[in-house]
Amino acid sequence: MTSSTPPSSPPAGPVLEAEDTKLVVLARAARLRAYTPGGQLAEGAAVRDTDGRTYVAATVAHARPELATSALRAAVVAAASSGARRFEAAAVVTEADAAAADDLAMLAEFGAGIPLFLAGPDGVARTRTSS
Repeated sequence: MTSSTPPSSPPAGPVLEAEDTKLVVLARAARLRAYTPGGQLAEGAAVRDTDGRTYVAATVAHARPELATSALRAAVVAAASSGARRFEAAAVVTEADAAAADDLAMLAEFGAGIPLFLAGPDGVARTRTSS
């Protein structure tokens, strides 16, 4: 008699509401516009403010790393430059396993507990963290 073990499946990611799914879709599209000529990590991001407006951005690399900006920081800057001061949620599409500390700090500047969805290049959300 043999014992059969069901195949293990990857851990399920967070369940997203429709508006959060839109953030991931927009971030995925933004990632395609990333400027990474040296093969740097390409990311796309989207943030939604409390008025329901969405801002998107992509990684902008630079030969001098201190002049580069991540997708999430660029999206937050775009939102803040447009007058947004409070955010409902954010999403980043990346190959990285976790959000960068600087990105989380930028988001936290505008409030604690802002949901951040991290998704792979395939658009599947892997994790949910907060600022």
